[in-house]
Amino acid sequence: MAEKELGELLFLVGRRLRHGYADRLVPLGLNPGQARALRALAGAERPMRMVRLADELRIVPRSLTPVVDALEAAGLARREVDPANRRSTLVVITPEGRALGERARDARRQAGEELFAVLTEEQRERLRDLLGLVEEGPG
Repeated sequence: MAEKELGELLFLVGRRLRHGYADRLVPLGLNPGQARALRALAGAERPMRMVRLADELRIVPRSLTPVVDALEAAGLARREVDPANRRSTLVVITPEGRALGERARDARRQAGEELFAVLTEEQRERLRDLLGLVEEGPG
């Protein structure tokens, strides 16, 4: 069997991580996009404008609408008119959304722990350091 390129291995490992995470979100009633939105909202100092949230998630604003619709329908977030600019809409995370966002964060952590359980603690630390170097590098 031919050796896989580093980029391909990283892609395959990332896909396994995403699938493990998505599987853990199902019992929470969330999909990965909704969980990412909750994480962004919970991490913000104040309610976010829809446009800013879309930028934060690296999606176009029209793709954010169904995500916020689902969060709003579940009572995890709500829309409010931005008092500073009445043409803008703010997204406000609710206490329920904040709590579920924490559970989603735990699900992501568990998916990673399960995936990397084949490595020793020392190997995981080394991999974390190496990936951190790549992440911080140019481009």
